[in-house]
Amino acid sequence: MMRIDGSRAVGGYAAVMTGIAAWAMLSGAATDSTTRFDTIDVRRINVREDDGTLRMIVAGRDNIGGIIVEGKEYPHPNRHEAGMIFFNDEGTENGGLVFSGRMKDGKPTNAGSLTFDRWRQDQTVQMFSEEEGKSRNAGFRVYDRPDAPMDFEKIVQARTIIDPKARDAAYAAAGGGFGPNRVSLGSMEDRSSQLNLRDANGKARLQLRVEADGAASIRFLDENGKVVRTTTPTS
Repeated sequence: MMRIDGSRAVGGYAAVMTGIAAWAMLSGAATDSTTRFDTIDVRRINVREDDGTLRMIVAGRDNIGGIIVEGKEYPHPNRHEAGMIFFNDEGTENGGLVFSGRMKDGKPTNAGSLTFDRWRQDQTVQMFSEEEGKSRNAGFRVYDRPDAPMDFEKIVQARTIIDPKARDAAYAAAGGGFGPNRVSLGSMEDRSSQLNLRDANGKARLQLRVEADGAASIRFLDENGKVVRTTTPTS
């Protein structure tokens, strides 16, 4: 009978067990990539597809960044809020949820906005809440936007123009003109609640109103904003 050396047997056993443990760890990592945390403190999270396409950013105001189009970032002129930015299949921004609030000049300010954009354009749908001191309103808006997509290179250049009229003209030529607000629904600064329907020029043509004291009315307006007919529960 062949004699087996004890030290060799123990060494071989250890090597086999080490190999099995390593295989189990690697197999587990391949089949379950979920990692669980109780608390995560981060400045920014980028959510990406398997091919690297950016689909969402979650960040504080200092790290939320500018406007991203097909993965290229352009400076944003007035984005100073924390929140989430959404991106379409090509990695271009197409909406977001942002929020802010603080005491400013002794007055409380607060804002929240959920928006969805047209392709390579600005927002077409917005749900919002705004507060500045005693001025408060909240509601829902629908906008028209230009047919042409924004030319972000030219928009960045337009912002450097000092003359306001020339700057606005260059901005509009680059597809950055703001289309009219077509629908708005919400509470107003005068504490009324309103549904406003506007024409393609942004002129209110039909209003459904309930005043703070409960008085309700339907108003028809002409192209100059003049009320031409009012219907009330008693009329």
